[in-house]
Amino acid sequence: MRPLRVWPYATAASIFTIVLASAPANAVGGGGVNGSTDNEGSIAASASHSQIKVTQVSGSIGGKQGTLSSTDVNWEPPPCWYEPVFTPEQLKNFSETNGSGDVALRESWIGTSLWTEHFKDEQDAANHFGTPATVKGYKNYNLGKDGYFWRGVAPDVSEVDDTSKCGQLMFWQDAGEIPDDPDAPTPQTLAEYAYDKVKVPDTEVELKPEAKSTVNAPTWVWLDKGTFKEVKVRAELPNTNLWAETTAKPVALHLEPGTDDAETFPASGDCEINDDGSIGTPYQTGDAGKTPPCGIRYLRATNGEPYELSASVTWQITWEGAGGDGGDLPDGTFETTQDMNVQEIQSINR
Repeated sequence: MRPLRVWPYATAASIFTIVLASAPANAVGGGGVNGSTDNEGSIAASASHSQIKVTQVSGSIGGKQGTLSSTDVNWEPPPCWYEPVFTPEQLKNFSETNGSGDVALRESWIGTSLWTEHFKDEQDAANHFGTPATVKGYKNYNLGKDGYFWRGVAPDVSEVDDTSKCGQLMFWQDAGEIPDDPDAPTPQTLAEYAYDKVKVPDTEVELKPEAKSTVNAPTWVWLDKGTFKEVKVRAELPNTNLWAETTAKPVALHLEPGTDDAETFPASGDCEINDDGSIGTPYQTGDAGKTPPCGIRYLRATNGEPYELSASVTWQITWEGAGGDGGDLPDGTFETTQDMNVQEIQSINR
């Protein structure tokens, strides 16, 4: 029996576009594993949509926020993994009412017959990017069996450089089991996925003087203890019992004055987090002649163009997950800049 053909993304794009253009606007879909109505069709049809559920457990909500940048330039979250996509009943519905979608990370099937022939009528299919090269067909979508059909998923398929990675054609896995594959999801997969979803508060620091500093006079810098608290994000992959919580804890503030004509306090520019969660010490009346525990002294005035003071908070990242797993992930940083004007003579009333 000649195996069924599948359309790799590179060769099928134009045909896939024609099929979708001639179909009703809501034709692509059929329901994800959870029967969700949110992006239901996209999840079923596209391998670029993950079903991982992410929720913020603790930390600041609202206000200006941003995502972290890893301090390890070589570290990246996993580019892809396998997820359960269809129950037998859901696959039957999708195959027999649509069939235009991704049967693997890099392969699309176009038209209901290809889906029904392999998953219903037991016809073998070509497994272009996986091993073995040909996979046996299924009988009647495995109806009556307890489990899920799994498929490779990637937030951005174009970033998966290794074509063998997550390359299996959609396959069956009994309920309660995780595939025996190097690209099967783990709690750490979810923890690393959640790393990208951590939102931390803006790093605009408090300054004294606020609007304009003076040459050779220290500028005090601090952050309120109520702003910088640890942020915890939970990621769960439905129908797998896999979960992880990724925690970001602020540990230091780093200052870059925006010019070489400046000194930082401490000299490293790294202001540690105090025991109460604050950074630095707020300026008090009478502190004008003192050296701030966290601050800057500018040695040259600005000439119309303000210096760009950069303040970045380092966040220590840890995680824990299903089965008692846990560990560390690379520290993350979040940086903001704010204008600093510096005048020649001290004319600010302190």
